[in-house]
Amino acid sequence: MKINNKSGLLSDAIQISSENNDDRPENESIRLIVVHNISLPPGEFGGPYISQLFTNQLNKAEHPYFADIYQLKVSSHLLIRRDGEIIQYVPFHKRAWHAGASSYCGIEGCNDFSIGIELEGTDDIPYEPVQYEKLANLFEELRQSYPDIDKNAITGHCDIAPGRKTDPGPAFNWDYLQKLITRQTD
Repeated sequence: MKINNKSGLLSDAIQISSENNDDRPENESIRLIVVHNISLPPGEFGGPYISQLFTNQLNKAEHPYFADIYQLKVSSHLLIRRDGEIIQYVPFHKRAWHAGASSYCGIEGCNDFSIGIELEGTDDIPYEPVQYEKLANLFEELRQSYPDIDKNAITGHCDIAPGRKTDPGPAFNWDYLQKLITRQTD
């Protein structure tokens, strides 16, 4: 797993381009990883719907839930599916539209300086071990490619948008992720 710093692309990822991104503010460095969850329809895994949402192709007639979200212009840098497959929608040097109104350590607008990683999942269904392994590996690779990312600069969407967002939720095992990250750096 390697990041091409010029293209901002991850070598092991399936590339599906989303137009839901723009340039980061000038001189803004990447210094935070934000963990999210997503399943479409809610609680269902697999299928094309997450990619369709992030590429503005979600058909509102496919499921009743989609009528409320099909028009959203959202994206994430990466999605880690339940089987460990990684899909990249936005190059890392671009600003993906994943965090919305958010604040980290008193700094507003986390999209400006963060990388968004979606895990296929829900707040209350345990994540798969391979998802944690891929996330830990990605975190270390991102830290090597973007040196302003501190060893503790990984957080949940719920932490940067409290009261508005709950993901990755109580089912996410932060301790297990930290053990995997620590094991890589030792």
